[in-house]
Amino acid sequence: MPQRKIIHVDCDCFYAAVEMRDDPSLRDVPLAVGGDGGRGVVTTCNYRARTFGVRSAMPGGEARRLCPGLVTVPPDMARYRAASQQVMAILREMTDLVEPLSLDEAFLDVTEVVEHKGSATLMARHLRERVKREVGITISAGVAPNKFLAKIASDWRKPDGLFVITPAEVAAFVEALPVEKLFGVGQVTAGKLHAMGVATCGDMQALGADALIDRFGKQGYRLFEMANGRDERAVVVSRVAKSVSVERTFSQDLPDKTACDTVMPALVADLNLRLARKSRAKPIHKLFVKIRYSDFSTHTLERVRESVAEPQVADYQPLLDELVTQAERPVRLLGVGVRFRNDEAPTTQLRLFD
Repeated sequence: MPQRKIIHVDCDCFYAAVEMRDDPSLRDVPLAVGGDGGRGVVTTCNYRARTFGVRSAMPGGEARRLCPGLVTVPPDMARYRAASQQVMAILREMTDLVEPLSLDEAFLDVTEVVEHKGSATLMARHLRERVKREVGITISAGVAPNKFLAKIASDWRKPDGLFVITPAEVAAFVEALPVEKLFGVGQVTAGKLHAMGVATCGDMQALGADALIDRFGKQGYRLFEMANGRDERAVVVSRVAKSVSVERTFSQDLPDKTACDTVMPALVADLNLRLARKSRAKPIHKLFVKIRYSDFSTHTLERVRESVAEPQVADYQPLLDELVTQAERPVRLLGVGVRFRNDEAPTTQLRLFD
């Protein structure tokens, strides 16, 4: 069985990041989302506000006492969900094995991904660059052999950071890791561990599983496994893939439609490689082309085209010809994709906002 490669991505101060993206005047001030009024609570805040001690779930009155210049804005969940959907769509172009934990974080299992030389580090770097460029916010990423370590790694160099724990580095990394970093170890459990002379995962390893189980029951065994860097949980997919696509954002705009025609064969070839890896012989229902011009206006055209196992450039050319009405208009992004026929109802429970 191949060594598992897990990426955990976490949007940096997500709600505040969307607000700062959409209103540049908020970028250089301490900002909190929520917390307005007498009984409001801070939902999140930017890093400038955090330097004053402002934190999520803090009463707004306390936040303003700590930071008299704090600017507060009301939450706008519709905009945050839209940004989240953009981020998750980018992640799912990398792999179908995506497990969202909330609007702003997710696990990816990229063990079988062959793009980016099969390197999870290069994949994480690519995802961070795309989200920053296309969504306008930053994400931090952690790369590790399992979910537990990947989640810790994504927090290691926040904000806008990337941290990698290779299999060879796991033992040394967890030995020095404070117990407070372990999932489920809050102030109470940490206090109990400290009373046992345990401050790091190395101390926990030395103490042994039996002593931890005697003190904490089943949680003790889980703590011992984490202290040794072990976590066998799989990435749990809760969304049925409805489409597969590839798109390219060009560092220099394509000057005209003729240039678009030139890059189409490479796009279709990449799409078929992705289909071979991800689609599991799902029946194709539609083909689509996506284009974004230099002024950032974006257009998509799709047509029903069934009984196509491996789409060809000729299948997409009529769509591109119809979509591009101004042949000399510069193009920033071009993409092609397929949508699958839904022959079966989903067998998993879908997330409310996913």
